[in-house]
Amino acid sequence: MANLGYIGLGVMGGRMAARLLAKGHAVTGYNRTRSKAQALADHGLRVAGTPREVAAAADITFVMVANSEALTSVAGGADGFIAGLGRGKIVVDMSTVSPALSRELASRVRDTGADMVDAPVSGSVLTLEQGQLSIMVGGDRATFDRLTPLLEDIGPKVTYVGPHGLAVSMKIATNISVAVQMLAFAEGVLLAERSGIARETAVAVMTHSAIGSPMLQYRGRFVLQLPDEAWFDTTMMQKDLRLALEMGRELGVPLPTTSTTNEWLTAARAMGLADEDFAAVFQALARAAGVDR
Repeated sequence: MANLGYIGLGVMGGRMAARLLAKGHAVTGYNRTRSKAQALADHGLRVAGTPREVAAAADITFVMVANSEALTSVAGGADGFIAGLGRGKIVVDMSTVSPALSRELASRVRDTGADMVDAPVSGSVLTLEQGQLSIMVGGDRATFDRLTPLLEDIGPKVTYVGPHGLAVSMKIATNISVAVQMLAFAEGVLLAERSGIARETAVAVMTHSAIGSPMLQYRGRFVLQLPDEAWFDTTMMQKDLRLALEMGRELGVPLPTTSTTNEWLTAARAMGLADEDFAAVFQALARAAGVDR
């Protein structure tokens, strides 16, 4: 049994913490909205008042927050998790942020005598609950080897991709395809619907055709009805695409489909769909096509 901490108990983080508790690990948790942490207390989570308390109590602290600003907030200052670190401790940052920020934070963590890896995930609520989540890791190889059995308690596919910052680079590169696929799928469903095919039929055919990627097979149904709780909301997906576009400019890589998808996510947010699952890009496109039920 490992002595763990978890900072950020949202849609994915909360479920990962629950999975670690179910595996028998001791977990101390913190969330800005305390009620989300309290919900896990019934399953054995020890609720902390600050990120610093989490890092001080744990040998290995997981962090999964929404964006660069949130990560900076929980990391720094008198109550940040860096202040609770010491020699031999490890931070596993599962947030998707800019590679530059990830490397900077890893350097600050190492100054305390601790170490950090960036370890974002690929998958959804469904793949996490099914035990099929993929985790990519950047950082020191020896630290990765030490963490691998623990990460496998969260998901079975754990891949070392290289030094600090490269795992978040890999995650950003992966999420391009997730968003672009969703927009292309929306276009196809709407084209079929306007030609006279029932939306439900178009979704069923396309998700079981040659284009039916694992992502479309579990998220394609969201064009029929969005989930009550967003698995990954429109604002979060647009944050990842903006990170990709920033990387593209820095590295000289043109990202034409990313740019187009980013514009449709902007449209979805303008239509009041910011907090809906990013599959809401379908609703934005449907309204533009005059198909809105």
